[in-house]
Parts: sequence; C-alpha cells; structure tokens
Amino acid sequence: MTAPDTLVEPVPVESVRDSVLDCVGGTPVVALRRLFPDPDVEVVAKLELMNPSGSMKDRSARYIVESGLRDGSIRPETRLVESSSGNFGIALATAARVHDLRFTCVVDPKVTRANLAILRRLGADIDVVSEPDETGGYLGTRLRRVDELLAATPGALWVNQYANDRNWQAYYHGTGAELAAQLVHPPDYLVAAVSTTGSILGCARRLRERFPGLRVVAVDAVGSVIFGGAPGPRELPGIGASRVPELCRPEEIDDVVHVDDVDAALGCRELLSAEGICAGGSSGAVVTAIARALPGLPRPCRVLAILPDRGDRYLDLVYDDAWLALARDRRHARTP
Repeated sequence: MTAPDTLVEPVPVESVRDSVLDCVGGTPVVALRRLFPDPDVEVVAKLELMNPSGSMKDRSARYIVESGLRDGSIRPETRLVESSSGNFGIALATAARVHDLRFTCVVDPKVTRANLAILRRLGADIDVVSEPDETGGYLGTRLRRVDELLAATPGALWVNQYANDRNWQAYYHGTGAELAAQLVHPPDYLVAAVSTTGSILGCARRLRERFPGLRVVAVDAVGSVIFGGAPGPRELPGIGASRVPELCRPEEIDDVVHVDDVDAALGCRELLSAEGICAGGSSGAVVTAIARALPGLPRPCRVLAILPDRGDRYLDLVYDDAWLALARDRRHARTP
C-alpha cells in the first residue's frame, strides 16, 4: 500500500526591518478608474505618499545620507544643513535620527504647522527666515541663510537637493526602477510635479530605458520660474521654485503644465472624493494637469502619474474651505 502524501509545513521566515529607513520604497501602483473613467485612457498612479514619512522625499534623503556615510563625505560629527519647504526636511530629519546625525532645517513662514511640529519632534534644529527674496518668495533668503550657517558651523554640510546628483539618482534606482518592474504594458506619458526636478528626471531616465517612446510632462506651479515662467506668489509647498535648479534639464521634458493653487486644491479634493486617496497639493496639481490634457490625448493611451505625498499635513491648506476661498480671491485679484 502506498503511504499517503505527507504535507510539509513551510518553514516560517521572519520579516523584520533594521530601521524605518529600510521601509522606504516598494510603493504600489493603482488605477484611477473612478476619477478617469474613459475606457480608452488608462491612468495609473504610483503612490509615493505611502513611504514611511509620507512622501517620495524619503528616497532621496535616505540615498543621499547613506551614500555619504559610505564614502565618508558624511561623518558621525557632521551637521547636515538644508533648505526645505517640508517633506524633504522631514525625510532628512528621519534619516538623521536613525543615523544619529545633527540636522538644521531652514524653513520659511509658509511651512505648515504640521510639518514644523514633526520636524521638531524628530529632533531637527529649526531656523526660520522671515524676509522674502527679490522674487517675492523665500527660497533665495533660505539659501542665503544656509550659506551663513555653513560659514558659522564647523563640520556643517549642505545637502543641496537642487544640485546634488544623488537626488535624481535616488529616483533612478528607486521609483523609476520599481516602475520599470511593476509595469508590463508601456505608459505613453509620465506626469509628475517638479520642484528640484530630481524625481522627474530620475524616473524618466530609468523608464525611458525600458519604454523609449515615453513622453514626459512636468507639472509646475503658476508663479514658478523653473521653466521660464514669470515669478509670482505661490502658497503650496513642494511644487515649483523661485530659481532654476542646477539639476534641471529642460531638453528631457516634453511638455510643461502650470497649475495654480486653486486648481491644485480642487484636484486634491477630486482625488479624495473619487478614489479615497488623501494626497498633498502637488498630487492635486498632477490630477488637474491630467484632466486638462485628456481631451487632446490620442486613444487608446496609458498615463502614469506620480503622487508625491500624503494630504494629512495639508488639512489647513488645500482641504480647508476658508483657505480655498482666500486662494480664489487672490486669483481673482490677479486676473486682469
């Protein structure tokens, strides 16, 4: 008589990460069929807002810090210094906390209360500038303050996300590589928000290796000068800039769409209402840019969006009715 087959129980394998930084990446891609129901256009979104500290900036902060620790450009006694509107500062503060480094974050009055509280709880030293620069924004003032801190602080190192090649490399090896593995059917368009341009360039460079026909659409803020626009007031952090980043390569971008604060906020609300995704202002701008572009896109087509950060830190901005009403008033006052 033949003995019955014996079931062999699989050996359990424990899955425990060494730190929260080891949880960075591996974010999912979801179809936005409820928000964009056209059967001939598929819109899929990479949910970078699901990184541990809430944004895709976890990737560049971890990559820059850990690469620096490996090559010795960052040492245990180094004080990191950076200008940030919020997300990159929080990501750097997290990396600094894990690696027991000191970190000074230079911010301006537009930083959200939530971001400021998180930075402080993570142990970052906060340096707030108050005077706007010649464009009416604060980036120039923040960078001048960074220079002052570097001159006055022995062992200080400016991370410089606007010029650091490890910024775009983080997304080439991270978000871009993940997307190249996650997507079987080629996307026709990549739509992503810009500030330093590191994330859009890193993703585009990696994706074009696998999908050479990809067209890249940058979503910038009205009032940003990255792609030659006229400087103007902007309220939402994390999108646009009042100077052209050294990393910027306009020749690698096929199209630019400018979205103002009001339409970015409305995009956030539509995304939340249709898909249950609570995302930040730059994600709302991406949603708005796609909605504008859809009527002119060929059919069938596939659009890949990147949603950079989550929306809980924007509850007093894009999700606040009073803030939106003021933003509408400001837009109306600027319209001839």
